[in-house]
Amino acid sequence: MRPIQMVDTGTQYRKIKEEVDSAVLSVMESSAFINGKAVQEFSANLAAYQQVKHCIPCANGTDALQIAMMALGLQPGDEVITPSFTYIATTEVIALLRLTPVFVEVDPKTFCMDPASLEKAITSRTKAIVPVHLYGHPAPMEEILAIAEKHGIYVIEDDAQAIGARYRFSDGSWKKTGSMGHIGATSFYPSKNLGAFGDGGALFTNDDVLAAEMKMIANHGQSRQYYHDRVGCNSRLDSIQAAILDIKLKHLDEYNAARRAAAAYYERAFAGQSKITTPTCAAYGEHVYHQYTILLEGVDREGLRAYLAEHKIPSMIYYPVPGHKQKMFESFGTAEQVMPVTDGLTTRVLSLPIHTELDEEQLAFITGKILSYINQTSL
Repeated sequence: MRPIQMVDTGTQYRKIKEEVDSAVLSVMESSAFINGKAVQEFSANLAAYQQVKHCIPCANGTDALQIAMMALGLQPGDEVITPSFTYIATTEVIALLRLTPVFVEVDPKTFCMDPASLEKAITSRTKAIVPVHLYGHPAPMEEILAIAEKHGIYVIEDDAQAIGARYRFSDGSWKKTGSMGHIGATSFYPSKNLGAFGDGGALFTNDDVLAAEMKMIANHGQSRQYYHDRVGCNSRLDSIQAAILDIKLKHLDEYNAARRAAAAYYERAFAGQSKITTPTCAAYGEHVYHQYTILLEGVDREGLRAYLAEHKIPSMIYYPVPGHKQKMFESFGTAEQVMPVTDGLTTRVLSLPIHTELDEEQLAFITGKILSYINQTSL
């Protein structure tokens, strides 16, 4: 059996090695390393895949969120609502721009923003909402968009973990995650479903004015060379990464299907096990399983992790400390918030290996060891 990894980017690369190597060499020969033809082609292809008018590549997913908030003209003190149960990048850019983070609860089954909690958190100072498509599951966008429209609030989708997932509206129409809000932001960190061989990110929008503003911000605030109309930043996706991503984009649906197949194996293996709750996929969405995260009930999580590690099975806890309890937000007084769902999840979640290269032998070994530990400790 091959060694089990949380994400096996090496095996994935070897399957497309010839395509990737050829694309990289083409960039090397062109010497167009920054904003070259490869970046323009990838941007156009990703926009078409997402079914949006504009795709603006940038240096990483965190920059994408920052550029989005800058483009919307948010001012110091404006409130931005986001779930507490998410990666810190979602919320740190809020504080970085001297905005005010407002944390809300998530649904205990999907782990995505709870619309009822969102509605209660809105004040006259609320200017933006950042729903997160966590672990690859779409947030309840129809409800979130309706709330945002009612209050005249911007929506920035954090699509770093769910590119390729789709959301079904009540009229039966489908849209890709990242394409429904005013702006969508994603990451191409190597472990993502669409991962580069380094850092990278992108923004999506159907708004021509916002697209022009974000392009300007990402390039030092330039409207044209050496004319800087506003304060911006230096955030570019280099041509080599764009060339690699363009190859992998052609395989993205195949990759997500492989993740769903692995998730289905886990689901069958854990069926009927009362101490394990497997991920929920809401009727409105398609899950792309960036993470496969189970909920444990009455199980020593650290004991299980140690047992798995003894058998060379990796596992992770995403995320052990929620945003509202992070030290960086002490000045906002968020640690006093009562968030029973979020706090409960941090003590019970466990993410198992999930990637495009998992085979049945590996899956059988992983699930067998987990069930063995639970059965032994339940005696």
